[in-house]
Amino acid sequence: MTKVKVKVMLVDDHEMVRLGLKSFLNLHEDIEVIAEADDGQEGLEKALAIKPDVIVMDLVMPKMTGVEATLAILKEWKEAKIVILTSYLDNEKIYPVLEAGAKGYMLKTSSAEEILAAIRKVAKGYLAIETEVEKKVEDYRNNPALHEDLTARERDILALLAKGYDNQRIADESFISLKTVKTHVSNILSKLQVSDRTQAVVYAFQHGLVAQEEE
Repeated sequence: MTKVKVKVMLVDDHEMVRLGLKSFLNLHEDIEVIAEADDGQEGLEKALAIKPDVIVMDLVMPKMTGVEATLAILKEWKEAKIVILTSYLDNEKIYPVLEAGAKGYMLKTSSAEEILAAIRKVAKGYLAIETEVEKKVEDYRNNPALHEDLTARERDILALLAKGYDNQRIADESFISLKTVKTHVSNILSKLQVSDRTQAVVYAFQHGLVAQEEE
């Protein structure tokens, strides 16, 4: 009987990373790399068109980050199984990925066999978290919600960020100075332990701090 292969798509802006991983994965009879993309936007488009069993995706890429692409893919295709493969081990990278709904988080320092095992695990419906990340994940889940430290004004500013407003429009809507808005945004990013506005908005939606507008 022919073994059913796990169909994998690789999304990474470094060609050598894709080439090396593809060559290794295709040596295994239960794995087949069926598509590649070199930025987040292309990854989004191909994922929705092809619908591979597992998507292995980098975090920092042109046009659309791994977090943004993960969110966009899962919004249209809730069953998507995404493994983030990155060099980053810092909190502001890990937490937004978990909030976005990725099923795996592996490091590029992981062995090829560990990455292979993660793909197989995620394909079967399980989570696959790099050993070095596991403790951070556990601490994250056990800690009180980060947004509890937000002030009422900061929550209001976050809601306006979620609407896509820039700093000037937020200042106009809130009747405060542009400098004050920048200070609030900086405080929000720090308290939520994220590195940019997009990740703050991801956090806000995932924790129900802002309502998702109906299309």
